[in-house]
Amino acid sequence: MEINQLKNLLKDFGENVRYEEDIKKKNWFNIGGKTKAFFKVCNLKDLVSFLKKLNNQERIFVLGAGSNTLMTDKLFDGVIIKLSKNFNNITLLGEDVIIAGSGVLDKSLSEFAMKNSLSGFEFLSCIPGTIGGGIRMNAGCFGKEFKDILLSIQSIDKMGNIRTIPAKEINFGYRKNDLPDDLIFLSASFKGIKSSISKINDEINKLKERKDKNQPTKIKTSGSTFKNPLSQTDKKVWELIKDSVPLSKSFGDACISKKHCNFFVNKGQASFEDMKSLIDFVAKNVLEKTGISLEKEIKILE
Repeated sequence: MEINQLKNLLKDFGENVRYEEDIKKKNWFNIGGKTKAFFKVCNLKDLVSFLKKLNNQERIFVLGAGSNTLMTDKLFDGVIIKLSKNFNNITLLGEDVIIAGSGVLDKSLSEFAMKNSLSGFEFLSCIPGTIGGGIRMNAGCFGKEFKDILLSIQSIDKMGNIRTIPAKEINFGYRKNDLPDDLIFLSASFKGIKSSISKINDEINKLKERKDKNQPTKIKTSGSTFKNPLSQTDKKVWELIKDSVPLSKSFGDACISKKHCNFFVNKGQASFEDMKSLIDFVAKNVLEKTGISLEKEIKILE
């Protein structure tokens, strides 16, 4: 619908909804234009009310920390939802269960688990993003994935209906699951294993050292670009890229990281088209050289 129609429909939400909001600084790539509407959700009641009022008439994208996301330079024809700090709570239930809001950073959950002597969450210290995004893509690294610690999720659909889904009812695969795309995750419960804080801390430090040695940090990148093609080859995706693509290739300020060639970098002023051209170029070259079709891990918002 037109922006004026949207303003009229959502007038009850006041300043919590902003129109033609700039999204460039809201993602790790620092790429993007504006979104038709941007809704910062204060609480669950407002989210339910908002979704019912919207009545699935607009495309919706829930923005977490902004990692693993490439956003269009044009106007995003839809609504971007950002969960507020009220969705960032972490609590301990009993001795070994943690409940975390979907807006909680992965590394914050890892730190909370360590402080409560719970092992199993160490890998989260190396994953950018939030719990909601991690569940959506079954994020993982160093041999561990979200599915390994997940007990259940609380979610809401685009019509405002809330439900809890046990992890055993979810079919997880490599960087995916069979949950409907229209679900918005509110919180999740996780199960850990009792251990000592010193052991957990040692493991976190080891994983961080491995990550810092092999992956770019503190630059305008957005995590792994492609998934490892596990069913097609034993090779990692970075090996396929290295063997198939001139690593000096760039489009504008969009280039391949010298530290890890499955990480793409915005050197400063890369546009959406620059970065998308680089992604497409790499995928095309790998397919031509190896016969392997790469699947994107990054979410492209056009």
